[in-house]
Order: sequence, then structure tokens, then C-alpha cells
Amino acid sequence: MLRHKDIWRGIDRLAKKHGLTASGLARKAHLDPTTFNKSKRIAPGGKARWPSTESIAKILEATGEPLAGFVGLTGDSGRPSRRLPLLGYARAGAAGHFDDAGYPAGRGWDEVELPVIGEEGAYALKITGDSMEPAYRAGDIIIVAPGAPVRRGDRVVLKTRDGEVMAKQLLRHSSRRTELRSLNERHPDRSLAAGEIAWMARIVWVTQ
Repeated sequence: MLRHKDIWRGIDRLAKKHGLTASGLARKAHLDPTTFNKSKRIAPGGKARWPSTESIAKILEATGEPLAGFVGLTGDSGRPSRRLPLLGYARAGAAGHFDDAGYPAGRGWDEVELPVIGEEGAYALKITGDSMEPAYRAGDIIIVAPGAPVRRGDRVVLKTRDGEVMAKQLLRHSSRRTELRSLNERHPDRSLAAGEIAWMARIVWVTQ
């Protein structure tokens, strides 16, 4: 069950995840900048005010965050956890770490305890460097679910048949080509033919 403080926690974490304040998140979603102000979360007299479903839908659309990802951001420190395979992102392109479907394989994986993710086979990658800022920064851990459905607007990790691993936002995906947007404007967007892609998996969570 989602509580009042859980929803607002999720909004604040979503804003932080994208390098924004709560007001900046509202503006990005073309809402009144004061929509998510702390002063609006409790009405005079102490009654809890809830954000509208429309405002939640707009911030998810504006940030490309899937609903499951937002729900994950609402969790508190008491949320059940489990140990997931962990690999440094910079090492992900090396041979032997994944099977043909993008699931962890071979040696070299560590483990990390993180909130429970429903998708079986999920694993964690630890970000290094600044190539994905402001979406992901050095030290952030992203959780990737190879079995989760991938939709337009999702953030994904993709490996090419040449061994290149990249994290991008999915723009378009067809039987012929996949169009990807860079998470950092200093890096180019990519367009790959279907035959160039070994596997693609959705990012379902990030710890920051």
C-alpha cells in the first residue's frame, strides 16, 4: 500500500535522479512550478494533500520513467532487499560476463544488497565516469532486468555484436533499426541496424 509520504518521497527522488529540484521537475512536465512544493503537501488544518494522477503521469512522461521505476523510488529504507550480481559498468563490454540473452554469466561478478526487484535475472551495474551525467553519475548503481518488456522512452542497456555496451534512452525500435538517445548531450545519439544488436535490457531502478 502506498502512503502519502511514499508518493512525495518518490517525486523528490525522481527529481533528484534527473538532476532537478521538485520545482524543476514540475516545470519540465509543464506544470505550475509550485505543484510539488513542500508547502502544498499538507493543507491548512493538517490534512494530507496528494498529488494528482495527472501530475504523476506528466512527470513520468517528461522524464521517461516507467511506472514500475517510480513505484520503486517511493520505497523507504525498510523495504525488503535481496542480493544481486554486481559488475562495474566499465567492465561490462569485456567478453564472458553475459550470455547471449544479456543475463549475467561467468566470473568477475560481485554482489550487492538492494531493494527487491520483481524481475527474475535482474543484475546491477555500478557507474563510473561522467559519460551519462546528469542522468547517472559515478557511484550510482543501476539495476537492469533482461526479462522486462522494453518500450519507447525506456532507459536501456544495450550490447552490440562488436562488444560495445551503452546505456541510452530508447526512441524507436523496429525489426530493422533501433534509435537511441544519449543520456548526456555531449555524446551522440545512435542508430543501429537490428543485426548489430546482441541484446537490449531495460533499466528498472537506480540507487543514488
